[in-house]
Amino acid sequence: MKDSRDTQGESEGGGPDRLVTLGRISGLHGVQGWVKVYSETRPRENILKYAPWYLRREDGWETWQPLKGRVHGKTLVARLEGCNDREQARRLMGATIAVWRSQLGGGSSDDYYWTDLEGLRVVTESGVELGLVDHLIETGSNDVLVVKGERERLIPWLPEQVIRTVDLGQGVITVDWDPEF
Repeated sequence: MKDSRDTQGESEGGGPDRLVTLGRISGLHGVQGWVKVYSETRPRENILKYAPWYLRREDGWETWQPLKGRVHGKTLVARLEGCNDREQARRLMGATIAVWRSQLGGGSSDDYYWTDLEGLRVVTESGVELGLVDHLIETGSNDVLVVKGERERLIPWLPEQVIRTVDLGQGVITVDWDPEF
């Protein structure tokens, strides 16, 4: 699994090519229209590799082309085409940054992101339905699936050990997991 934090966050729509949240505009930088960017990608500067960005503001989605971007201390800063001064940048504050899922790459059966797993059915090897993947969390030692069904379960992302198969086409993750746990 790619470090799917590239796509952790909400996604728009349920189709194979949907908008996937990568971060947000978190502040202003200087007077020439640069913005600070909070990135949910790992590494965080990966957000600067994608273009165009789709920014969601109060009135819907808008397409913006990043012109430049860089790490600046402990943050990222970016310059967007058409954003030439601080007041224009201020109007973008708080906007969600998304890209189309197809912009992220991947596509082989072993190549997916967290967002691809969200909403999949989780089933034990014996066919017991455990629920749907609600989201994933990063714990340091391994990622964890948060599965919601008749109750919430935390299932460690341990390929071959716990995670037996991921079938994106069928929308199913098969696990070696005790349904009572």
